[in-house]
Amino acid sequence: MKTIGIGVDIIDNSRIKSLLKKKNFINRTFSKKEIFTSKKISNKTNFFSKRFAAKEAFAKALGTGFRYRLNFRDIEIRNDNLGKPYYSINTKIKQFIKKKKKINRFDLFLSISDERDYSVAFTIIQKIS
Repeated sequence: MKTIGIGVDIIDNSRIKSLLKKKNFINRTFSKKEIFTSKKISNKTNFFSKRFAAKEAFAKALGTGFRYRLNFRDIEIRNDNLGKPYYSINTKIKQFIKKKKKINRFDLFLSISDERDYSVAFTIIQKIS
């Protein structure tokens, strides 16, 4: 496999805490599944902060940022049965990576972490031969 993109982002959780007071922010930034999942989480600030950082890290790994009609809601973060985070790959993301990176098969890797004040995410995009 060949690494074709890496991205990292760190965010001050207090920034997200203040944005969460605006309902428009949540609906504009997070998918319906992410919002639904958040209802089961007591620390919503850190939940949304980690996902925000993961979306930013993904856009950086692409090398495009949020351009070419890519928006925050297109990027969805889920967790497997053990809690490991991963990107849910939809058709738009598949086509976007295929077009911008000129590859057909790829893997995405995501690591996220948080403390009281900060959340961080790291993303790798690898081409599958």
